Amino acid sequence: MTKKIMFSDKYCLTKAVLDGTKTMTRRLLKDGTPLGNWEETAKHLPYKVGEVVAIAQSYKEVYPNADFEMVGDGFMTESAGWTNKMFVRADLLPHHIRITDVKVELLQDISEKDCLREGIRYYHSSDKRCSNYSGYGYHIPKNGIHLFDTPYEAFANLFERISSRGTWGSNPWVVAYEFKLID
Repeated sequence: MTKKIMFSDKYCLTKAVLDGTKTMTRRLLKDGTPLGNWEETAKHLPYKVGEVVAIAQSYKEVYPNADFEMVGDGFMTESAGWTNKMFVRADLLPHHIRITDVKVELLQDISEKDCLREGIRYYHSSDKRCSNYSGYGYHIPKNGIHLFDTPYEAFANLFERISSRGTWGSNPWVVAYEFKLID
């Protein structure tokens, strides 16, 4: 059975995966995940090295003219997955990644290089969206670009927005997945 993985559309992260600027993702470890013995830890992780995983997108995004296609007993346009990627079937998704590396670490141990792999970009003041300021950041479609002096600061801010306030400061254990777009 094919699995799917979701990235935040609010922060353009699905787009960053599809355009190749995001090649890594961190996920909070679930409570009770054993640490110290990699074989035991790995049993509790949802994705493994070499696994191919579908990138979750709503059916409307990937099949805008699919009013004739079926999902289960109904038309694709009538399914919950038409506008909500939480309810799509992985086997109907066209874009995939291959997991190339997995590691477990404390959130704040991320390197600046890995911050960039997480989809943080350098924006130059010549970009019409930057209003005469350059820096590292991410884009929120309705709010513009959020810029910081370092990739580390930008990633910390983004992770807080996605996970919840205080997550960065608590420095939880995370699993970091490196991946490659394969379609």
